[in-house]
Amino acid sequence: MKQKNLKNLNSFRRTGLVTVIAVYFLILVGGIVRSTGSGMGCPDWPKCFGSLVPPTSVDQLPKNYQEIYLEKRLAKNERFVATLDKLGFDKAAERIANDKTILIEEEFNATKTWIEYINRLIGVVIGFLIILTVWKSLKLWNTDRTIPILSIASLVLVLFQGWIGSIVVSTNLLDWMITFHMILALLLVVLLLYINHRAFLVKYENHKEDQVPSKVKWLLVIGTALMVVQIVFGSQVREELDQISFAMGGMMRDTWIDQIGMTFLIHRSFSLVLLGIHLLYFFWAFKYTRRKSPVNKWSQALLLVIVMEIATGIGMAYFAIPAFLQPVHLLLGSLIIGVQFVLLFQLRTQEDVNLITNLS
Repeated sequence: MKQKNLKNLNSFRRTGLVTVIAVYFLILVGGIVRSTGSGMGCPDWPKCFGSLVPPTSVDQLPKNYQEIYLEKRLAKNERFVATLDKLGFDKAAERIANDKTILIEEEFNATKTWIEYINRLIGVVIGFLIILTVWKSLKLWNTDRTIPILSIASLVLVLFQGWIGSIVVSTNLLDWMITFHMILALLLVVLLLYINHRAFLVKYENHKEDQVPSKVKWLLVIGTALMVVQIVFGSQVREELDQISFAMGGMMRDTWIDQIGMTFLIHRSFSLVLLGIHLLYFFWAFKYTRRKSPVNKWSQALLLVIVMEIATGIGMAYFAIPAFLQPVHLLLGSLIIGVQFVLLFQLRTQEDVNLITNLS
């Protein structure tokens, strides 16, 4: 490979790695926003209380600020509902149109406002990092056109994610909209990881992994699919907790778990199923790979993160849902998805190598 192409690849992969880390950091900050109840700290989007720099005191706002921003949110929701109707999502449009919780307007809280504002600033930084990723990917057009095409797709996804974020605000943090927003963030992570992996393969054209039976890959596929289901269950638990917290004014946290019911029991039991599947996967990965191979190392990391995720879940269940554990639990769940896809990309690469070897 020419020295110039190698330099461009290295630069692109560094930028891609920084972007992935930044997205995970944003997921962590998003968890902090939610655990502190700061999601509506800024009632408008993309500005905050109509300004690029939010106020620090309620005295800086007009007396009827709640009515002003409620009207703006409702006007945006009407346009969104009309769009959903045109696209054929009648039920979703009806749910938003008839949801009375959207009418609730929170009072100004400087701390919550600035927590949400910092969250948005990090989102802006990620937007610039994605633009930088696209710009660096264009230099690889003649090397692998898929890389710049997927990089542009990631930019489109970020723009769509930003728009969905504005809808999350206008709908006053509707639970299912928050879940959709989270799923898009994970999709962005997976896309960025694949782009980075593809650049790695271009750089190391003769790279080969251990010979791993297909059953190892398929078990990981099952584990990944079930992990996505577990995240959905976790989102439902989070939604119920938000409702309980609101009803109880954030007090008596030690009673919240008892009020959730079946959803939490399913979520808790499902974690043991996931642990069992990944223990079997780890046993096979350990058996069929070299000790210092990437697949082996990433498999160890996967098991470690899963154990940490379960530990934080136990901590929340038995210690009155400490606020600091909520974003950590969310971050670890997101990391599991990322590590799983890194391993799937690596195992897929080995499958392609085996196919080429058999055909030659």
